[in-house]
Amino acid sequence: MQALRPVSRTLLRDRAYAVIRDAIVAGEIEPGAVVRDADLAEQLGLSRAPVREAFSRLVDEGLLESKPQSYTRVTPLVAADVRDAAAVVGALHELVTRVAVPRLRPEDLEEMRAANGRFVAAVRAGDVDEALRADDDLHDVLVRAAGNRAAAATVARYTPLIRRLERRRFGEGGSCRSAGLHERLIEACAAGDVDAAVRVTEEIWRTLTALADPD
Repeated sequence: MQALRPVSRTLLRDRAYAVIRDAIVAGEIEPGAVVRDADLAEQLGLSRAPVREAFSRLVDEGLLESKPQSYTRVTPLVAADVRDAAAVVGALHELVTRVAVPRLRPEDLEEMRAANGRFVAAVRAGDVDEALRADDDLHDVLVRAAGNRAAAATVARYTPLIRRLERRRFGEGGSCRSAGLHERLIEACAAGDVDAAVRVTEEIWRTLTALADPD
């Protein structure tokens, strides 16, 4: 049997980051909860080093806050922070949509339709987490097609902050964004209508940003 290569430190850090980030977004680790690298490292079966590196990244992205020699805890949900993040992410989605539409291949459009199908099924089943994953998958097709690495990195950095509030609002009895907006977006993309696709994208993000408005 061929010996397996050791798992790189980078992969361990990324694994810890993804698991902790997803737990925060899902509300499994609640706002205000204190997190300890030793505890999470034990739960994840990792050493403390990759967990500490994940903490540093999550602090930078606004999901954790840290006071040296004192605590690291999950940040509270602050509507103004979410609105700021949504404004930036929404503008970047409009940018990548404008660039991506002329580049889309038939298989890209099929991937978007499949994602929207999963979105519809998840909404009907009341599965908020799957609905949000499908929503991300649909829009990621455009992000990839645009090929703008700076935009992709910024979207990836700030989307979890937005999803955390979005998921909570859905859990409080709200509803996922209409699949009809997705259908209109896909139709515009299939027709190669850049301006229409950008308009629908702007509408999608305007609807989402409204979640952060005061009640």
